[in-house]
Amino acid sequence: MKTVMTTILIACIGIHAANAQTQKGNVMWGASVSNIGLDFQKGNTGFSMDLTPKIGYFIKDDLAVGPEIALGVNTNDGSTVFTYRAGGFGRYFLSNAEVTEVVRGSRWFLEANAGLTGTNVKVKGLPSTNTNGLGIGFGPGLAYFVTDRISLEGLLKYNLGVGFGNATTTNRVNLGIGFQIYLPGKQLKDRLTE
Repeated sequence: MKTVMTTILIACIGIHAANAQTQKGNVMWGASVSNIGLDFQKGNTGFSMDLTPKIGYFIKDDLAVGPEIALGVNTNDGSTVFTYRAGGFGRYFLSNAEVTEVVRGSRWFLEANAGLTGTNVKVKGLPSTNTNGLGIGFGPGLAYFVTDRISLEGLLKYNLGVGFGNATTTNRVNLGIGFQIYLPGKQLKDRLTE
């Protein structure tokens, strides 16, 4: 009986810890990395990488908002593609435990972003193309908490850019893998004022 009670107590503490990160007033910060590649091919060696750092503040339980920046580059012999995005994002963590917990300590979330975006393509011997303007994106993600304050995450996001340039729209589906660190708001405030 004592073992059963201890197990129940540990499970309750674990469930509370998995939800404590997304409470109102807390802060999350981290980055996603995607599209990392290094191609070795005679006459066509290439490199590609996207980086998206972000910081969010939980304005209410399970809902964070904040700024994000995304930079991407894809180069190979004769061509370069540079992408950027600067704006804000919102992330909502689903809270129904039966739906959200795929693996113990994991939480599903939905994320959306809006801001300025651009895709600039330069190919040797051809005219450059670009699209710069308004960008929006949305998609689902899964955060797996490796500790009570650090999560590894995957985010599948559709991004649309609408604006001006040689091409008026860009469409992109991206799978980003990254991490987030969750800090209690009061502890962060105390550290910044030291």
